[in-house]
Amino acid sequence: MTFNGAHFLGIDGLRPDEITALLDLAERYVALNRSASKHSDALAGMTQINMFFEASTRTQASFELAGKRMGADVMNMSMASSSLKKGETLIDTALTLNAMHPDLLVVRHPLSGAVDLLAQKVNCAVINAGDGRHEHPTQALLDALTIRRAKGRLHRLVVAICGDIAHSRVARSNILLLNRMESRVRLVGPPTLMPAGAADWGCEIHDDMRAGLEDADVVMMLRLQKERMDGGFIPSEREYFDRYGLDAEKLACAKPDAIVMHPGPMNRGVEIDGMIADDINRSVIQEQVEMGVAVRMAVMDRLAATLRDARQRERLRSSVDG
Repeated sequence: MTFNGAHFLGIDGLRPDEITALLDLAERYVALNRSASKHSDALAGMTQINMFFEASTRTQASFELAGKRMGADVMNMSMASSSLKKGETLIDTALTLNAMHPDLLVVRHPLSGAVDLLAQKVNCAVINAGDGRHEHPTQALLDALTIRRAKGRLHRLVVAICGDIAHSRVARSNILLLNRMESRVRLVGPPTLMPAGAADWGCEIHDDMRAGLEDADVVMMLRLQKERMDGGFIPSEREYFDRYGLDAEKLACAKPDAIVMHPGPMNRGVEIDGMIADDINRSVIQEQVEMGVAVRMAVMDRLAATLRDARQRERLRSSVDG
């Protein structure tokens, strides 16, 4: 399992009851974050290191704020200018980290599987903050929390995930979670941005935006990930918006109370019309940002509790052996 108490590496392997428990705990942190104090001691005495091998603003800031509100000593390592640029391997980095004795390691990496490799080599809990095209599990959880708060449930919803499916780790984690919670997932986008084998993921596939949005409860737009594209996947941004950008006319195909989501950062006028993104009656994009802090607090809370229990058992074994 990817969340077995030692690490949080992905949605794959999580049971529905585990997902629900994490979301329920996150709800408690939503309430805390909206209170006057905003602080807990769940990570008191622990050290959290954020290692982002890819540039990030929202996710890194969210993890940093979450750790500080929970009482951790938080350190951000600038990997863009690190010794990796000088030839150090990921294994060497793991050995260096072990010498620092961190408790929690938050990692984003451009290569799929790199976070899992680090988790095998470090002596601390590892959280996947996004690895290549593989997974972005805390994004899927915060999306699920946002949906549940807006719709009152996660099961038996129609969720349309639209745009650059091929390059999106967000799409993959959301598909895993929503399928597990018995929602109906539609993938909408041009054939050039639909990954091979997507039809085997338990989703409906649409290359017509209006058909894909018909009677949808949730419309989740994705960013065009140009940094991962090595060819001409779209003819032009204008044509892409005409066919696959979310505007009022296309959104009218969804249910009247459908919510609009986007993991950010948004390319306004390419993936989504600015008026739709800012529509306070339909858009929950800003709430997604808020839910991100609470979800990351919940994940670190569970990992910290498991870590403390393991250390307590080790101390007891040592005292008995001694």
